[in-house]
Amino acid sequence: MEPHALFPGVGLRAIGGEQVMLCHVVYAPGTTVARHAHPTAEQVMWIIEGDVTMTVGDEQKKLGAGDVVVVNRGVEHELHSENGMTFIEALAPVLKDHVPDSDRFLVLGEQGDSLHADH
Repeated sequence: MEPHALFPGVGLRAIGGEQVMLCHVVYAPGTTVARHAHPTAEQVMWIIEGDVTMTVGDEQKKLGAGDVVVVNRGVEHELHSENGMTFIEALAPVLKDHVPDSDRFLVLGEQGDSLHADH
């Protein structure tokens, strides 16, 4: 799966089920994602490599590889990565605008019955 350019400097590979999505996200060096919130989704970020400065309210926190951040729904936050970073992100529920190919995955029912498959 090729990365989707979510914002300038942000490459995203995303898959999602009905309730949760998982993303592989890469920030180019010097990338800033302006203050924003996810009003309907909780966000968990696991930083794999690089570093980021996260701003929540007036507080800034420098984070790096191995750090995990939970952002509750509706909490405004801003991210700036001077040197670039890679992280794995889970969001629940799914943010459909983050999954450009949201019809290209398999969802299985309780008994393993295929509810949706597109190859």
